[in-house]
Amino acid sequence: MQNIPFYQDAFVACLEQFHTEKEPKNLYEPITYILGLGGKRLRPILTLMTAEVFNADYKEALNAALSIEVFHNFSLIHDDIMDDAPLRRGNVTVHEKWDVNTGILSGDAMLIMAYQLFERYEPQVFRDLAKLFSKTALEVCEGQQYDVDFETRDDVTIPEYLKMIEYKTAVLVGAAMQMGAIVAKATEEEQRLIYEFGKNLGIAFQLQDDYLDAFGDPKTFGKQVGGDIIENKKTYLYLKALEYSDAEQQQEIRHLFSINPSDSTDKIQSVKQMFVSSGAAEATKQEILVYTQKAFSVLNALGIDADKKTILKDFGENLMNRSV
Repeated sequence: MQNIPFYQDAFVACLEQFHTEKEPKNLYEPITYILGLGGKRLRPILTLMTAEVFNADYKEALNAALSIEVFHNFSLIHDDIMDDAPLRRGNVTVHEKWDVNTGILSGDAMLIMAYQLFERYEPQVFRDLAKLFSKTALEVCEGQQYDVDFETRDDVTIPEYLKMIEYKTAVLVGAAMQMGAIVAKATEEEQRLIYEFGKNLGIAFQLQDDYLDAFGDPKTFGKQVGGDIIENKKTYLYLKALEYSDAEQQQEIRHLFSINPSDSTDKIQSVKQMFVSSGAAEATKQEILVYTQKAFSVLNALGIDADKKTILKDFGENLMNRSV
């Protein structure tokens, strides 16, 4: 196996050859734009790594990795429209740079393009990849709907929230790894275990994203810090703050998450202070650690070389220590 920067460079080189300079320009230019904004490339890197974990050449998994990245960015375009988000990776979002209709249509095209990439595999691999992809794509939509529903509910529970982030974010990380295993023709049990590793890592990743949304550095985070607070999202931080607060504090938190001031600066600062003082911020960091350890425990059941386990573990640890 290679190191993580190697897989990252290999994937970026592949992505650069994925030309979308076709007509009509207003359909394909937004696709080139969103795919060119960078990002962590977490999911495709995991696809390439997993292929080599199970003794295949990473090059065999490049099309599957590209499919995952195209689908992920499709979902980001539509998520940004639903959230009315101004920034993505520190740049103007697609619907702001063009318009909402263009964002919807370009996103739709990306979903189709993601499926087309499976056509480059032999029939059995194609079938297994498409089956997993369809299941995962539907779960991502379900997770997004839960997320939308939670915005207008006052009775969201922590188990419900964890299910939402599992579907919206974590299943795609698990699928990215299982796709690498499918390309490598790993056994069904190996595929199941590597999926569980990725899924738990994905939950930890999303909890970390929630934490960084409130407490991240605007210079490195790439998105609008405090965006979840502005949108009154019932994140793990919010739910834990309610759990740890007395009746008066709960009332104050709920009030802050019911208003939409034109200038949200004071609201964001007040909410962040309550997240810290209630213990919710620390509880969120602990939950990130719990799911990271769950992911690592799966590695013990995998019959792969120790050095490969170390690389996967290092990847997870680096992910949890990120600032972006």
